Amino acid sequence: MQIEPGYEPLAGVLQKALDQSQHGKGVERHGNGLPFLEQPIMNIARMVGTGYQIEQAMKKGQESMRLPRERAQAELIGAINYLAAAYLLLGEQKP
Repeated sequence: MQIEPGYEPLAGVLQKALDQSQHGKGVERHGNGLPFLEQPIMNIARMVGTGYQIEQAMKKGQESMRLPRERAQAELIGAINYLAAAYLLLGEQKP
C-alpha cells in the first residue's frame, strides 16, 4: 500500500481496523474460522441489506461516546469495519 506523506495517521487507523478484524474482537467473536466475506458481518447484510451494517456502525459510534478513551477508540475501529463491510457488499450488488 502506498501512503502519501501526511496520510500516515489515517493509514494507522485503517491498519488498526484490519488488525481488529483479522486478529481481535471481530475474528474471536464472529469469525468462526471463515474468511471475511463469508462471516456474519457480510452474510446477514446479504439477507437484509447494508442497513444492518450501517446501523451497527451507528450503534458503535453512539456507544463510544460514553466509554473511556481506549474503549471508545476500539468501538470506533469496529464501526470502521462495519462500514467497510457495507462498502464491500455494495460492490457485490449489480448496478
